[in-house]
Amino acid sequence: APQAPSPRKDIRDCSADPLYLPPTATNTSVRLAALRGVMRTQGTHAYIVPSTDAHMSEYISERDARLGWLTGFSGSAGTAVVTQDKATLWTDSRYWTQAERELDCNWELQRTTSIESIGMWILKEVPVGGNVTLDPFLFSIDTWNSYSRALHGSGRTLLPLETNLVDQAWGDQRPLPSSSEIYSLPAEFTGSSWQEKVAGIRQQMEEHSRRPTAVLLSGLEETAWLFNLRGDDIPYNPVFYSYTLLTNTTISLFMDESRLSAVARASLLSGCPGLLCVELQEYGQVSAHLRRYTQDNVTVWLGTEYTTYGLYSIIPQEKLLEENYSPVMTAKAVKNAHEQEMLRAAHVRDAVAVIQYLLWLEKTVPQGQVDEFSGAQHIDALRWSEHSRGPSFQSISASGLNAALAHYSPSNGSSRALSVREMYLFDTGGQYLAGCVGTTTLTLPCHALQEAYTRVLMGNIDLSRLVFPSNTAGRNVESFARRALWNVGLNYGHGTGHGIGNFLSVHEWTGGSPGYSWPSEPGYYRDGEFGIRIEDVALVVEAQTESEETFLTFEVVSLVPYDRKLIDLSLLSPEQIQYLNSYYEKIRAQVGPELRRQRLEEEYAWLQESTEPFPLSSARTVALAPLALAPLLSVLLSGLGA
Repeated sequence: APQAPSPRKDIRDCSADPLYLPPTATNTSVRLAALRGVMRTQGTHAYIVPSTDAHMSEYISERDARLGWLTGFSGSAGTAVVTQDKATLWTDSRYWTQAERELDCNWELQRTTSIESIGMWILKEVPVGGNVTLDPFLFSIDTWNSYSRALHGSGRTLLPLETNLVDQAWGDQRPLPSSSEIYSLPAEFTGSSWQEKVAGIRQQMEEHSRRPTAVLLSGLEETAWLFNLRGDDIPYNPVFYSYTLLTNTTISLFMDESRLSAVARASLLSGCPGLLCVELQEYGQVSAHLRRYTQDNVTVWLGTEYTTYGLYSIIPQEKLLEENYSPVMTAKAVKNAHEQEMLRAAHVRDAVAVIQYLLWLEKTVPQGQVDEFSGAQHIDALRWSEHSRGPSFQSISASGLNAALAHYSPSNGSSRALSVREMYLFDTGGQYLAGCVGTTTLTLPCHALQEAYTRVLMGNIDLSRLVFPSNTAGRNVESFARRALWNVGLNYGHGTGHGIGNFLSVHEWTGGSPGYSWPSEPGYYRDGEFGIRIEDVALVVEAQTESEETFLTFEVVSLVPYDRKLIDLSLLSPEQIQYLNSYYEKIRAQVGPELRRQRLEEEYAWLQESTEPFPLSSARTVALAPLALAPLLSVLLSGLGA
């Protein structure tokens, strides 16, 4: 007998008769048929489609959104495998509900990203003697090796296929590449010239024990940062498609040189001829150039995290110097003094926009005038200014049950109205020439959610005031952000910290030394009900201690007050309340004058009210003394080096 349809109307029900698909789902029948036709032509039994581009970018252009086009799934992480009669998507816990909203019933959903799981599925669906193919320029070295191990000895053959089969199926409907200008970042926003940066990388090459003769850069942020160039090939990220091969005597930049501004071109060619002359080559020539270069007695230094297997496989093993990250990626992550000051300044400007938005919400939401989409549009509009370049990622504007999706973004056609009776989460950020910011804020209280919100805030506070040895692993540091949740059996399924670029990506690799950026974003999500996340951007700085060893702490540079209506002070220790009061004094001192300079008197009054000191008498009677952090840290540190 047919099963009763699911009571939920926001997700698909493929067991119902008839099948139920929400309006957010995409019909993929024609797309799958086109891909399967190409697969038959190529003799392919299974084709693996990742969510990545050729540069291992976190965010990708529409032109590279092959997984999204094929499946209808718009999440940023996932893998699809298609055979002649089956199609399956693998994704992580952030996107399970989103996938059920967007996939049609052609697709099976696997709630994991394990390559072991993908490999087991392939072994079940592909007969012995079958070919499993993929585009090697869309897979990292580690991912290729994992697939190779999963299929080794099984009788199935893993074949790299440089012709992308999804592109063939997509045909002339595939979006065109960007044609916009690639420009130089003004000197006052960089802290170092590109010539100084090149000299610094060459010095690292000379000092390395292996004496590499070249550094290969595949990450788009690496080339953009090294040459102080920016573009807009990827939404929200001011980068452009490029590769760089920097040798000890030459510089080869692979890109569409016709898009360079006159100023940028003059800058790159200003050292010609000579060691600082940039040779401009076509983007598509990088593989051929690398093949020629590695025929000589050379050593190529690369970062495996951003290099695809397609490029990696060109270089003979004995001529490789492999590390997780290239010297450019590690140098970029450490903000110089000028970049740190610009990041602080960007957060003052951004706080003004967020405060304007919060005040606007308080006025308009009770009147029923705002939905998720119009709210996202409004905060994005408020950020535009002389040195602003728009949002740094697609604004997450989520009300009620949509907030349970960690990376939900509204669309104009399907957007919930904001209500004073539901939790509202917005996670937004801005791109400024002076830096990149990201802030997550919740508003519109629901008293039943106060404890969850307060425990997330406690984790944020505990991490922000933590003092820790310089060799502490990141996974151990982030444990402090989870402790208040763990105490009552709660947790969240995403990471807590990441780096932030200087007018680059809102997410970048980071480390644990002074100058690194480290946003803290603990959260809690209850599927189908609500979601909570509180994000503050911080810089890693040296802590003032009496120890001869180096200890570190965080300097929070975000300057937006928390929603005091959602804070249950009885859960906080006196130290946590003291931290809040000190932080609010800092916000008043730094943001207040800027609001008055812009003659935003109503916003200034709102800020004063929102940053009133909290009474210490409201704290819990059993305080968490500062020394109580030490035993937990010693336990966590016992696992270091394991």
